[in-house]
Amino acid sequence: MALDGVNLTIKRGSVMALMGENGAGKSTLMKILAGVYKKDQGEIKINGKPVEINSPLDAQKLGIAVIHQEFSLIPELTVFQNIFLGKEVYEKNRILLDKKSMRKRARELLSKFDMDINVDSPVKYLTVGQQQMIEIAKALASDAWIIVMDEPTSALSEADKNSLFKLIKELKKQGVAIVYISHRMPEIFEIADEVTVLRDGQYVTTEKVNRIDESMLIKWMVGRELKDIFHREKASLGKVVLEVRNLTKRGVFNNISFKVREGEVLGLSGLMGAGRSEIVRCIFGLDRFDEGEILIEGKALYIRKPLDAIKAGIGLVPEDRRKDGFVPLMSVRENLTLPSLPWINTKGWINKNIESEIAESYISALGIKTPSPEHAVSNLSGGNQQKCVLGKWLALNPRIIILDEPTRGIDVGAKAEIHRIIEGLAKKGVAIIMISSELPEILGVSDRIIVLHEGVITGEYDAKNVTQEQIMHSATGVVCA
Repeated sequence: MALDGVNLTIKRGSVMALMGENGAGKSTLMKILAGVYKKDQGEIKINGKPVEINSPLDAQKLGIAVIHQEFSLIPELTVFQNIFLGKEVYEKNRILLDKKSMRKRARELLSKFDMDINVDSPVKYLTVGQQQMIEIAKALASDAWIIVMDEPTSALSEADKNSLFKLIKELKKQGVAIVYISHRMPEIFEIADEVTVLRDGQYVTTEKVNRIDESMLIKWMVGRELKDIFHREKASLGKVVLEVRNLTKRGVFNNISFKVREGEVLGLSGLMGAGRSEIVRCIFGLDRFDEGEILIEGKALYIRKPLDAIKAGIGLVPEDRRKDGFVPLMSVRENLTLPSLPWINTKGWINKNIESEIAESYISALGIKTPSPEHAVSNLSGGNQQKCVLGKWLALNPRIIILDEPTRGIDVGAKAEIHRIIEGLAKKGVAIIMISSELPEILGVSDRIIVLHEGVITGEYDAKNVTQEQIMHSATGVVCA
């Protein structure tokens, strides 16, 4: 049962944080409010009156808007076209679109965000932070007074996050009710007024944020105490497995050099746009670099495509798991064995027995919660999707694994499980490169940390002897000794 006896009260002019582990029922509840799913029992009341929400159009008419973690913008359409998509304004003849009115209204909406954006610009040219604001503008254009924000800061820079929080405070003053879903604890205590917790599809509690602390919230979410989720037992380090020498991609990063040893977790830290993801994409063969070399166990390796990296024993868990990490409509079994296909087929025919053995082995080893190996991976929670992305590489016994934001958008319980997997891999001698925007995570999980600013290394630290302040200084371009 996805939801069982859940209660949620949303008030005008306040922010209600909705918390719970992946699979707790948050998305199901929001999809019921949005008209995507239909409830089996219970009732929904707005201003004290029972309502039925049987479709997204019903939700829109009632003033409910949902801003999903994956944006629903159409890249080729302009800003104003996206804002008014599905609610276009027509001229008096009801035949021609009133583009002048829509442009004017779009500018008015964007002025609330202090955004100077050309409303005739295609949204594909906007930054992620600007696209997030366009999604909110879409909601306001629908005259929504209940706005659900699902992981709204997961891909935002610190500056964009601050702009978003400023906007949320303005929306509160206008009487808009916000449902805020996030796994980032500090954000909940910064922006929310109340918090409702779900666990295993059931209602746990609702409490004012100023009456609780982080440990209480975690305990309600997971049903147990989780201590030191960012701590791992360090492994003994072996020989150098991967070396990067003077790697350069003009206009993106310059003269990047580092080494990673067996059993070592090398953390790459830096602000958004620092070049971290771009560096690991080049190492994995997704992008070409202009200068420098990559060495595996002391031997230069020319990586032209991902298959070259895979054959060299490198795996990559990408930053955007939904876009780059798995095939949504394929099953858990198919996703877990995707990189293994060249090795489990005979003359183009896949050995189904081996494929099933691999899938069942990693479903068990990683604790992937799925009804069956044939279940579509798109229907799993974020934490279990991430385990599938990780599991498909573990099936190849990699020597080097690159983890780009491995715990983004997953709950604290799933984070702890991912960290345990990282700890186990390091103990087995796997060399690990991890990118994380969460400083407590990068400090707790890494052995050594390299900090980047605008494509240049500005600091290298032993994780045991560095503070968050030192890392932030280096990330902003101030080199620390």
